[in-house]
Amino acid sequence: MPAKTDSFSSSHRRKEILRVVLAISLIIVGITHFIRPEQYARIVPPELPYPVGLVYISGIFEILGGIGLLIPVISVAAAWGIIALFIAVFPANINQAIHSIPIEGIPHDPLLYWVRLPFQAVLIAWAWWYTRHPEEQPGTPDVMAKIESQLNH
Repeated sequence: MPAKTDSFSSSHRRKEILRVVLAISLIIVGITHFIRPEQYARIVPPELPYPVGLVYISGIFEILGGIGLLIPVISVAAAWGIIALFIAVFPANINQAIHSIPIEGIPHDPLLYWVRLPFQAVLIAWAWWYTRHPEEQPGTPDVMAKIESQLNH
């Protein structure tokens, strides 16, 4: 039985490390939406209005999603929001691939733009992983105990 616990502990630790990696990545990418909005606005499909505004909105949600992913009591909602965000920005990724639109800081390789498209499914699956078994997240039992205590008073 200890081997099972060790295996669970190891996989749980790996999941939590990857949670931090995803969260920090989202926060960093979100911040770049404010530093270089014109770069991201270039790939917004021309049919959509206010491309820079949409870049700012997506940047805000990336930052909030990354922060939320680290807070046990809201991490599941944040993960669902991140999934919605990844789906919402997918048309921009398609537009970039179809029109081979370069973004400063990303190697300009049309093949890379096409390879990036299925990677969006990987990002969605990664975020979805954090919608599963939220009770096992570090800090959740403490948060739930405090909420329960407050409700009982």
